[in-house]
Amino acid sequence: MIRKPIVTVLGHVDHGKTSLLDKIRGSTLAKKEAGGITQHIGATEVPLSVIEKISGDLLKKYRFKLKIPGLFFIDTPGHEAFTNLRKRGGSISDIAILVVDVMQGCQNQTYEALDILRHYRVPFIVALNKVDMIYGWRKEKEIVSITESLKKQDKTVLEELDKKLYSVVGQLHERGLQSEMFDRVEDFTKTIVIVPVSAISGEGLPEILCFLAGLSQKYLEKRLEIHPEEKARGVVLETKEEKGLGKTIDVILYDGVVRLGDEFGVVSSKGIEKRKVKALLQPRALEEIREAKSKFERKDVVYAAAGVKILASDLENVLAGSPFLVFENEEELLGLKKEIEGIEFESVGEGVVVRADSLGSLEALVGLLKEKGIKIKKAKIGSPTKKDFSEALAIGKKNIELGVVIAFNVSVPEELLEEFGKDVGVIESKVIYKIMEDYKEWVEKIKKEERESIFKKIAYPVKIRVLPGCVFRKSKPAIFGVKVLEGSLRKGVFLIKEDGSKIGKIREIQEKGKSLEKANKGEEIAISVEGAIFEKDFKEDDLLYSYISREDYRLLRESNLLNIEEKELLDEIFEIVRRA
Repeated sequence: MIRKPIVTVLGHVDHGKTSLLDKIRGSTLAKKEAGGITQHIGATEVPLSVIEKISGDLLKKYRFKLKIPGLFFIDTPGHEAFTNLRKRGGSISDIAILVVDVMQGCQNQTYEALDILRHYRVPFIVALNKVDMIYGWRKEKEIVSITESLKKQDKTVLEELDKKLYSVVGQLHERGLQSEMFDRVEDFTKTIVIVPVSAISGEGLPEILCFLAGLSQKYLEKRLEIHPEEKARGVVLETKEEKGLGKTIDVILYDGVVRLGDEFGVVSSKGIEKRKVKALLQPRALEEIREAKSKFERKDVVYAAAGVKILASDLENVLAGSPFLVFENEEELLGLKKEIEGIEFESVGEGVVVRADSLGSLEALVGLLKEKGIKIKKAKIGSPTKKDFSEALAIGKKNIELGVVIAFNVSVPEELLEEFGKDVGVIESKVIYKIMEDYKEWVEKIKKEERESIFKKIAYPVKIRVLPGCVFRKSKPAIFGVKVLEGSLRKGVFLIKEDGSKIGKIREIQEKGKSLEKANKGEEIAISVEGAIFEKDFKEDDLLYSYISREDYRLLRESNLLNIEEKELLDEIFEIVRRA
């Protein structure tokens, strides 16, 4: 048998992932034939008859002869479908929609979504959303193909769409991906399909359904083969308390069959556990939910691909994202154990501490971190502990970039934030690609703070002249007037003469009795210098310089803090120091 392809939706925040998913569900519901559309736990099933009704002409045009029974859309858009819904070696998602706002193009999280798709090797099409926002767009009142909609648009609108579309083509090309407008694609195996679409009006939805179904049929048929009489395999979406039922697990099945009374294995916080199916429950068809006396329909048997709520005893500790397996013998149960081995781990060396809510999300996050070259000290399920923070603190003292606790979709205890928050980086998010983004920003922030801390301590290049008739005290400390000829004069620097000999350290800078932290080129001020004696160490009209060490010279030379004149002065001072 061939099952329905499992479809997920990804994209940058606010680019319209949920709106597009809702429109697909709503439109297919509105266009359905009696009993067509079905809601599952965590998913919506769009049958072949509905796809043919909405996209029939397009399917004929592109010669897609469909054998698949429909499409199976995961209701949770984005990272969660990939992080929690996984099988060993990949995601259960067969094909994906990458949603890109036509007005904004690819953004940070678009690229992170691309990383996820590449990591799991999931083919995808691009939905170039919000075309109705293009100035002058003539919006349709009902769902039509984008091909028909484009025929009614002005030339200037078409030119603007082309401009924005090829901007996205360019962005994807920079990532090594070839893409093109759907009606210009010559080879679907080498080129990613881009479909302009509006999640508001539904323009382009016929093409979206056409290419999801057609490309799945054409290139994924082998992957979609299932064994309906074999034991079910799936993934636990979440554990839920249902009124009148108690604890249940929501499961997405991607292969085989589960029956009432079957024994199954799941992963709990205590390890691999065996349970027996007491009830199989699915939501009633979408159109019946409001009127139905019962929210769920009891089933004796459920075939993949499907979402199903399972009632059994002692499900409290079952982990979200863990594999689900109907088994016949203990040997098959050992296979389940092998599936989860190595997902949680502790390493000997330095690295970040990672905590996540489920096995799937932990594995996905660890995979993305490793792809970015980020070392990992520990990867565990559940909220961070005091030990995690203590380890991160110790690691951070050796390598500041790794002194961080990453918490994905888990809460961080407030008392730990209060105790360690100033010394340990904490990255919290419910979006996996936001974690990567936030970690990058955090590293840049601490590097900047570290640089600023260093540059506060180093001497900047300055060249000053002692003003005649302006020596106010000869020593202990010497106080005299100077003019800044080049650079910036700051408190705390050592002054040297043209021969490289040191005369003393600047204690104070004043102008008209007011204390200053620094003085710039052209300013005339009074300075007090510890250790300097007038006429012995310096005289009127002498040229004085700040002392620059080799390390300070290197740091300043590599920085972008100095202008051309200041860099020339830096070289002049360093030559004086080198000769001395």
